[in-house]
Amino acid sequence: MHDSKYDKRKQLRRRGGAAKKTRPMLNKILRIPFFKICVISVFSVVCIMGITIRRKKIIDPETEIISQRDLSIHNSIYNRIEEMSEFPFFGSSILDVEHYHPLGGGRFSEWKDGNSPYIVSDRVIERSDALARERREHIKNAMKHAWNGYRTEAFGFDEVNPLSGGGNLRWNGLGTTLVDSLDTLWLMDMKDEFYEARDWLKDSLAKGLHEVEENVSTFETTIRSLGGYLAAYDWSGDKIFLDAAKDLGDRLLKAFDSPSGIPWGEINLATGMGQNESWNPHENNIASIGTLQVEFRWLAKVTGEEKYAEKPMKAFHMLEKLKMPDGLYSSAVRNDVDEPHVGSRSGFRTFGGLSDSFYEYMLKLWLQGGKKEAVYRKMYDESIDGLHKSLLKYSEPNGLAYLTKEAVSPPIPSRRTKKGQTLKGQKGRVREVPEMEHLACFAGGMLALGAFTDPKGVDSDRAKRDLKTSKALAYTCYQMYAATKTGLSPESVNGLNKKETIKRQVLRKKRGAKQNKKNDQKLADVIDKKDFFPKNNGRFFLLRPETIETFYYLNKLTGDPIYREWGWEIFKSIEKYCKTPIAYGQYSDVTNEKAGPKDSMESFFLGETLKYLYLLFDPDSPVNFMEKHVFNTEAHPIRMFDAL
Repeated sequence: MHDSKYDKRKQLRRRGGAAKKTRPMLNKILRIPFFKICVISVFSVVCIMGITIRRKKIIDPETEIISQRDLSIHNSIYNRIEEMSEFPFFGSSILDVEHYHPLGGGRFSEWKDGNSPYIVSDRVIERSDALARERREHIKNAMKHAWNGYRTEAFGFDEVNPLSGGGNLRWNGLGTTLVDSLDTLWLMDMKDEFYEARDWLKDSLAKGLHEVEENVSTFETTIRSLGGYLAAYDWSGDKIFLDAAKDLGDRLLKAFDSPSGIPWGEINLATGMGQNESWNPHENNIASIGTLQVEFRWLAKVTGEEKYAEKPMKAFHMLEKLKMPDGLYSSAVRNDVDEPHVGSRSGFRTFGGLSDSFYEYMLKLWLQGGKKEAVYRKMYDESIDGLHKSLLKYSEPNGLAYLTKEAVSPPIPSRRTKKGQTLKGQKGRVREVPEMEHLACFAGGMLALGAFTDPKGVDSDRAKRDLKTSKALAYTCYQMYAATKTGLSPESVNGLNKKETIKRQVLRKKRGAKQNKKNDQKLADVIDKKDFFPKNNGRFFLLRPETIETFYYLNKLTGDPIYREWGWEIFKSIEKYCKTPIAYGQYSDVTNEKAGPKDSMESFFLGETLKYLYLLFDPDSPVNFMEKHVFNTEAHPIRMFDAL
């Protein structure tokens, strides 16, 4: 290959002596990314226009020969410029945790505005894939370490305690980590571990695994356990998983027997009695209501029993009626009355917690059904228009894209008390809460998937807008990791809207709130013009998957290797700061390198985070989310209906 490039350079020198003299200066200029882009763009347009014009003037074969020669010269020059403008940030596959230190934020600003600044050629993709295959083995080793710790210390428990050892029953004894990990084991070709888990499940079902006489979360049990069973069945074909899904699905369906048909937040799997969570007994949230349908529809499809789809889909359509004028929804829904309505307590308009996966399922229901049910795509597109109109903001001073939250207080009508007094009502209002949650980082992947499946085409203005926002949000979420001392992201960040942050701090002082060092640091950070800082009560890292999920979608859809490089950085920080002798632990304070991991590892670290990391670095994966599979919100891939 070196000789080939050398021969091309010799030919260029013979055809133009000036090229030899100007090349050193050209090389210096082209080292600057901005000039690379300009030169490529202008040169390509000029050459293509020139060649097109000359081709139109072809009169005889001799002229055609000259035209082909000029085309060859053009291609040689373009290839040379392309080589200079290809992706330059490849790292290595060596995992040297001892000497690894996070390099800090602010890097890779070329991607900040949602651009793709470097050419992604076939050569670049081949190199990225080769490197990914080497890194993939390190991700699998991490899964082996976490699984072995769980198997040794807590097999069959809901979670392993990564510091103290032993297990806990956080999810009421449903073996949640085991079930949530099944398809991860399958996709990583850990078949012995998979079938050992399958045997435990078979025995436990015979002993009444699901006869739990306690309230379980309708939402979490559906996405983790029911979703885990369905994916394990779809990939392995083993009927025991379908039997488990039917048994659990029958019990979960009773959560929809509320006065409104909107599901209760909790359900007793043994008695079928439901209720909302104790902190909000009259309301459920739209994420818990609208993130059950992908699973129940699939169960209905493979069993032929429509009962599994009817009530969940009815609830989804009820939510559609609560849409606000800009296509967004309040997170709180009153469900203990005959007609559901926006909750009387303050809800939020957000793509973070309490709402996030409802928007995700609008798109995924449409994809799951073969893009035939236009109502779900319409709901999605209207919501994404609302995202751009109301929630997409840019930080100061560097203009990082982020998704803010808005607190929604519904109107309260005037009413008379029993004593004849009149209580004055209040107008509904919406106010900004300028923070970005890590949970909202899933939106980058959702927007990319929506753009590449847009009915108007990926080249439409709407799809281009959504893809650009997707990339810009991915960069911000990467910076939430890179900007900390540990290279780990806090649960949420503040300070993105400087005026609002200062106003709130001043208001706190007027109200006599006690100041402390952390609050003083907030104001100092604002004055220092940092784009964001960790929220005081959100400095921890929960081993969450959302940012890696977005990197996975963007890398697969665009081919840009930067998302693998960013993902590798995050993985190295997890290895350095979260790994324990038993498994991996959540990190207590991402701003402190010596804080250490906590004695907690949620099932989604194996079910989502490590799975998305593995898929990010797996060019050979059988998962195909564009044509064959849809992921539930817990990263369990199941086939679309047309692929069954």
